[in-house]
Order: sequence, then structure tokens, then C-alpha cells
Amino acid sequence: MTGPLRVLFVTSECTPWSKTGGLADVSAALPAALRALGADVRIMTPAYPSVPVHNAREFAQIPATARFPPARLLASTLPNGVPALVLDCPPLYARSGGPYQSDDGAPWPDNAQRFAQLCRVAAELGRASTASMWHPDVVHCNDWQAGLVPAYLRFGPTPRAATVLTIHNLAFQGLFPASVIEGIELPAATFSVDGAEFYGQYSFLKAALAYADALTTVSPTYASEIQRAEFGMGLHGLLSQRRDVLTGILNGIDTAAWDPACDPHITRHYDSNRLPAKVENKYALQARVGLPRSDVPLLAMVSRLTDQKGVDLVLEIGAQVTRLPAQLVVLGRGEARYEQSFSALARSDPGHISVTLSFDEPLAHLIEAGADMFLMPSRFEPCGMNQMYSQRYGTLPVVRATGGLVDSVEDFAPAAGTGTGFVFNDATAAALLQAVRSALEVRGNAAQWLRIQRNGMARDFGWNASAARYLEIYTAVAQR
Repeated sequence: MTGPLRVLFVTSECTPWSKTGGLADVSAALPAALRALGADVRIMTPAYPSVPVHNAREFAQIPATARFPPARLLASTLPNGVPALVLDCPPLYARSGGPYQSDDGAPWPDNAQRFAQLCRVAAELGRASTASMWHPDVVHCNDWQAGLVPAYLRFGPTPRAATVLTIHNLAFQGLFPASVIEGIELPAATFSVDGAEFYGQYSFLKAALAYADALTTVSPTYASEIQRAEFGMGLHGLLSQRRDVLTGILNGIDTAAWDPACDPHITRHYDSNRLPAKVENKYALQARVGLPRSDVPLLAMVSRLTDQKGVDLVLEIGAQVTRLPAQLVVLGRGEARYEQSFSALARSDPGHISVTLSFDEPLAHLIEAGADMFLMPSRFEPCGMNQMYSQRYGTLPVVRATGGLVDSVEDFAPAAGTGTGFVFNDATAAALLQAVRSALEVRGNAAQWLRIQRNGMARDFGWNASAARYLEIYTAVAQR
């Protein structure tokens, strides 16, 4: 190699253009951090209707094949300055709804073809031999939607770019009927127990786990957990087999966007030396969500409402929390049964509980600034970001000991005065309630509470260290 290392970062979503979860935030922030370290990183993402392409220039034309429609790669730039290659293919991406689902919440029936197209075009770029065209030394694939890139490269001509797969959440595997092999232009040999076959289905994620040159996931603890049956989602055997190329790297956060000293979405700015000002955000939050102004502890949860997040445990203790006394504010969307249950809980005690069923970024910021404690009782959590936002905002996280929560929250130790939050072990409502009670006892000691707040606000959750680790992995695989 000569010159900077060239990396194509393939992702199905990227903030602010498209977002359903943390992958979108990572896809904007990590490439920016890598470029700051000198790497030539470009993201590649589909041209959904939300992606602005009016000022983009054509980078390459992708001819139709027997199974795929024609497409174009358009060169654009993210608002943070990261170059982007946008895959413009209207038959596959120009539709209302989300990246993966229609307006009624049903998965797009052609998702296999939609994301196979993304993968095969990325792979073509990873094989490009035209001297005048930019092409990568490494293709960094993210989750199942980019999972076929290593397969297309492994079974195509050489030379080829090296591949790295990041598992953001092993629960989402891109499973399709075996017949999908006929439409994605990969050899039948990929549908094997050593390849993409998963209990009779074709798994985009398993293809990447089998064929990528290196595997990463978003926290060290999660990397260990997914090699066990409890967390491995049926893939623990393969992950254990490939443990020598599997690395856990804790995600960072955008410390410019999440900074209480200058956050445009909060009422009063503050830092670790001006923590009394934080209470003004609490009062603003109470007014915003319809809770009476009060100095009782305010507990918060911002989450997808799913089993993974342990939201049923919060539902179970909801009535008991209000009798502590305390208030509870919840923001999120998810499974219909949980949306209905949280709405009913709020109606049962509107003076203490507020539930907002939406994805509301400004409100999420105000919640982080205004709450006293943040609840994350996840059954599993590859990384999580809200616990890092919370520490940065002096809002003490109450988390279960799993995945990235273990790696980013230090349990409070009164004797030593160390710790940045409260950690509990069992995924039960009783354990969560006890952790909340323990936190409230500490809150009664103003000096201890202030120390924990300042401990958390002093943590560095930026991307620099993690980006440097990714760059080491890229360099190693590119030199093989």
C-alpha cells in the first residue's frame, strides 16, 4: 500500500440521513474519527428518499444483471464532512416507509435483493482495478445488511479488498428462505453449514461470520458473551471457532452533540462545576411531559420497547416506583403490547408517570439533562449509548450487568468513593427495584451523589481510542 489506508464503510443507515438505531450514529461518528487519524474512509449507503442527492455527482454506473436492476453510485458528503457513496437504485430504495419496513411495519418482501444489491456493489468496488477509480483496501461491513460483501469478494476474482464485519446486534441475522440463493448471484456453495446455511435458511449475517477476514463487535464483554449459548443466538459455535479474529471494541459517542455545556436541546447549560443548574432542566422536562413540578427523584428511560431492553421489568415496578416517591418518564417506540402497557401505566398515575411513544431527539436530550437517574435493565446489550450519554450529563445510570453496560458503567463503591452508576445482576423486577432503592439511599447523601456525578462526567467516551483500535485491525487485514 502507498498513501493513506482506504476504507469503504458499508452501512444500511447513517445519521442524519437515515436512522432506526445506534448503527446510524456509529456510521457517522466512527468514519469521522478514522479520517481524523489519517485514514481515507468513505461510507456507502442506499439512497432512501430521506438521503439528499440533489447536489451529488455521479461516481459510477452499475449495469443491470439478470437478477439486479441498474444503479448509480453518487458521490456526496455527510454534514460532518465524511465523503459518501450513495447507492441510487429507485426500484429498490425509493419508497415510503423505513429502511427495512413499510409504513405498516411489515418487512419489505424484497429485503434480500435490496441488501444483496448494496453488498454486491460494495464488493465490485472492492475489486476495482481501474487506476482512475477510488477503491478500498478494506471494506468494513456493518450487521447483516452488509453481510454478503465478504461472500461476494471471497467467491469472486482477485485481487480483492480485505473485509471486516462489525456485529452491532447478533439478534438481527438477515434470515431468508433457502430459495433466495437463486436471486442474489452467489454460488450454491455458499449455502452450506460452513457458509450461510442456518437451520435450513440463508443467513446474511452468518455468511459474513464465515467469510470475513476479521470480526468485531461493539464491546469487549459482548464479544465474550456471544461465544456462549445464552447470548450466541445459535451462532456461538461459529463465533467461538473464529475467536482468534473476533475483537470487542466499545463504541464511542458524539461528544460534540452530547455535551451539556452547549447542547441546544436543553434549557440550561451546565458542566461538572455547575451542577446545581441541572435542576432547571428537570423542571423544564417535567413541564414538557406534563408532570407536576417536583423535587422528588425523576427516573427516565429512553428505549426501544422490546424484550431485549428489559422494559417489562420497568413496567412491573412502575407503580412501586411512584410510591418511593419518585416520578418516571419514558420515551420510545416498540412492540404494540409494550406501547399499550406503558400508556395504561401513565393513565393510571398521570401525576407521577409520563410516557411519550415516539422517537424524539430533542426530547431525548432534555431527558438526559433533566432526569436524576436513567434505567437500562437490558437482558442483553451489545453496547448501548444512553448509559454513556447519562454519565456525561450527570444523570446516574442504573444498569444490568451485561454487554457494553458492564464495560462503560462502574458500580458505585461507597468506601472508595469510586463508581459512575449502579449495576445489578439479575434480570428481575426485584433486582431492578432494589438497585433503584440503593441509588435513592445514596441520593440522600449529597456529597456522595455529587462525587458519582463528577466521576461519570469526567469519563472520556469519545471515539479516538476506539477508532485507533479499528485502524490497527484494518492495517493488519490489509497486509495479509
